[in-house]
Amino acid sequence: MENANWWNNIYDTFDPIAFSIFSLPVHWYGLMYVLALVSALYIGKYFLKKDKLDFKEGQLDIFFIYVEIGVILGARLGYILFYDDNTLYYLTQPWQIFNPFVNGEFVGIRGMSYHGAVIGFLIGAYLFCKKHKVGFGKIMDLVSISVPQAFVFGRIGNFLNQELIGRETDVFWGIYVDGVLRHPSQLYEAILEGFGVFLVVYLYRKYQRFSGELVLVYGFSYGIFRALAEIYRAPDEHIGYVCCDMITQGQVMSLGMSALALGLWFYYDAKAKRMKV
Repeated sequence: MENANWWNNIYDTFDPIAFSIFSLPVHWYGLMYVLALVSALYIGKYFLKKDKLDFKEGQLDIFFIYVEIGVILGARLGYILFYDDNTLYYLTQPWQIFNPFVNGEFVGIRGMSYHGAVIGFLIGAYLFCKKHKVGFGKIMDLVSISVPQAFVFGRIGNFLNQELIGRETDVFWGIYVDGVLRHPSQLYEAILEGFGVFLVVYLYRKYQRFSGELVLVYGFSYGIFRALAEIYRAPDEHIGYVCCDMITQGQVMSLGMSALALGLWFYYDAKAKRMKV
């Protein structure tokens, strides 16, 4: 019973700041973000060797730089455009977008959008492929199996940072947030978006018929799993539910992502079959 109470009230004793460097706080979220990036890179290198893919030495490291810049810019800009209620302020004062200080106090960079990160990632990947003459579909297939495990760290980071909280519940494993028992939805997302998507993509590999197919499988499965996980996640406070007092903006965007991936899969699958005839 004591262990259960400890878990239910973990936020009362857990400090989201891991340590400080010269008085600047280093949050667990930031550390998890670094682990997510590093894990994606090394998982990619593992499958690069395992599947004996045709990449030149060092290309994956260069690709990583391109897409990381795209992810950071896309995630931040995506949040400002899709979720932030001060969009006009940031668009008219763009130098504030990455300002980690508010009224002289260091608070870090708050507000990152997954869907914005995807757009930034795709732009970065396209620029890399164009410059280094690498097939876009080929590298996207590698990415689709490298990225999901990074979400495990990312969502654990959300949990430790006490953000993206869950909806109210009465389950015994719930977490108290400001006196209200809530689903630890960040951990649900870690399981579904991380392990779940990875398993789907990994198992589908043996059925792959055309270059770039795995990233479409990734996009479809991520959208479905994200929409399911958001059933237990509270909507963004300044947006609320966008439909029927139960559908969140994240669910709408995720299902839209799944629909787009499915539509592209039918198109390219039919194209691949025609080429074989």
